[in-house]
Amino acid sequence: MIEPGQLVLVISPTGKRFMQVLDPAKEIHTHDGRILMSDIAEAGFGGIVRSHLGHPYRVLKPTVYELIKGVKRQTQIMYPKEIGYLLLKLGITPGCRVIETGTGSGGLTLALATYVGDSGMVYTYERREEFYKNAAKNLARVGLSHRVTQHLADIEETGFEQTEADALFLDVRVPQDVLHHIPPAVRPGAMCGFLLPTCNQVSDLLRGLEDGPFTEIEALEILVRRYKTVPDRLRPEDRMVAHTGFLVFARCMEKPAPFTRPAKVQAAEDDPEFGPETDGDASAEEPGDAVE
Repeated sequence: MIEPGQLVLVISPTGKRFMQVLDPAKEIHTHDGRILMSDIAEAGFGGIVRSHLGHPYRVLKPTVYELIKGVKRQTQIMYPKEIGYLLLKLGITPGCRVIETGTGSGGLTLALATYVGDSGMVYTYERREEFYKNAAKNLARVGLSHRVTQHLADIEETGFEQTEADALFLDVRVPQDVLHHIPPAVRPGAMCGFLLPTCNQVSDLLRGLEDGPFTEIEALEILVRRYKTVPDRLRPEDRMVAHTGFLVFARCMEKPAPFTRPAKVQAAEDDPEFGPETDGDASAEEPGDAVE
């Protein structure tokens, strides 16, 4: 039995998908007829429900992949192929505090909120009000609003309100202009990620990262090539999801303190009789001795 308020996915025999929050008093209208949500609740996940015209629909619990693909878009969203690698690279686990800039339609926000769990928090920044409101609706629809703190702000002007965050992700046009806001917002050693569409933007970002407290810099793109699943004629599909963006990663480190020699060592080095240590062998080589 599916509880009211849960997200359900019903799929027609031809593969058409309908994702809805379960409300037993409502119904889903399809080209195959009406489907009562009370019948969906009784069928349960993995079950079959029929429209009033008798067409069978499969009832499923949507995966995170399906939730991301199902958000209402006002902007281009990140593809799951990038999101999966990003979650691992940034080390997103339950309890993490993550900063995201460039909420957009909230596809990545949704994924981050799923994996930080109820003990973590996603702090997401968006400067355009229409995108901010749309993302809020997408998060509320999947029941993840309580794991996300939204900010309507331009970080280039305001910076970040948070400190000691575990990870940070920037999806902005000129990330190198806001790199100086990152160190005060994250803990030392935190992983940072960036998404950029073009090579010249990546080059500009790399120059900025080299001038800051960033190490372990990595740039990559992820391509997906699916295959036609016909056992006797297995081959790649005619089309593929190729370039959708470059990912750049770097670890934000504290600048090491200047090295100062201990006082005793410095005093010994200042002593005119101070010389190179030997192992006590009287036959130690003199300057000019040949060494093989």
